[in-house]
Amino acid sequence: MLTLTPDHFKGRKLQTLVENQTTHTLNHAEMHIFETHTEANQVLLKFKDPVLASMISGKKVMHLNGLQPFDFYPGESVVLPANELMCIDFPEARRHNATQCLALTFANDKLLQTITLLNERMPKQDGKEWNMTDYNFHFSNDVAIEHILQRLLFIFAENHPSKDIFADSLMQELLIRILQTESKDLHLQKTKGGCTNDRISFIIKYIQEHLTEDLNIDQLSEKAYMSESSFYRIFKNEIGQTPNEFIIEERLKLAETLLSQNKLSVKEAYLSSGFNSFSYFCRIFKKKRNLSPSEFKEKNRRTITW
Repeated sequence: MLTLTPDHFKGRKLQTLVENQTTHTLNHAEMHIFETHTEANQVLLKFKDPVLASMISGKKVMHLNGLQPFDFYPGESVVLPANELMCIDFPEARRHNATQCLALTFANDKLLQTITLLNERMPKQDGKEWNMTDYNFHFSNDVAIEHILQRLLFIFAENHPSKDIFADSLMQELLIRILQTESKDLHLQKTKGGCTNDRISFIIKYIQEHLTEDLNIDQLSEKAYMSESSFYRIFKNEIGQTPNEFIIEERLKLAETLLSQNKLSVKEAYLSSGFNSFSYFCRIFKKKRNLSPSEFKEKNRRTITW
């Protein structure tokens, strides 16, 4: 979970209880920290540049064009195009329990530079090009994005003569990871809708339908009509994960679903989700979910009971 740094509080002035704003400016980006200390509804916010908004603490309810209203929690982000209006509710903000969020705006030249680099060095399959999202995209941060955002929180707030240089490389990595996260989401949405007319979406659908079977790169690359090296490279470029990492993630999702239903034991959920080592299953589940399978099952059982 993201945390504000001591340097932020040194320069911050609390002037309003609703969306108190502290801004840090660099050459290619601005970071705005918003803090709300009282319950509020229908607060409007808009930026002239594309923006990444990430929750730090508390809860918001977001009303965005093209999306159903959704609860917005720490560990989540949303990317919005330039001049996109946000309408925000703060149901839990209190004077001593602030709702905090960062908004990171990207200069167009930095965006274009990163997208051009991606298209030159990591072109998508079948001649498609990378482009910045032109719609509102809500997602959960992975570990890498969370770490980058925490580092940027520190860099923007600190007083260092080289912080523009430090931030530039991190901003580029952040943009690439966001684009890969969006690409992965688009492929997953295609498979949900039954559309698998490109090779990566077809392979994702195949993996999801055969999670309990033995899956390997040789088999998957053959089904994608690619060499192993090309398949591995293209899959990782577009999804931001290796095929094996994606398979493990999908098996963990299946195990979570099975454990949530409270009908299967932990061992039965392990056997039904495609893992071939119980100790590995328990270890990777704990690493990725911060709970053991047994703890997850018990927590979910208590939630349902209450």
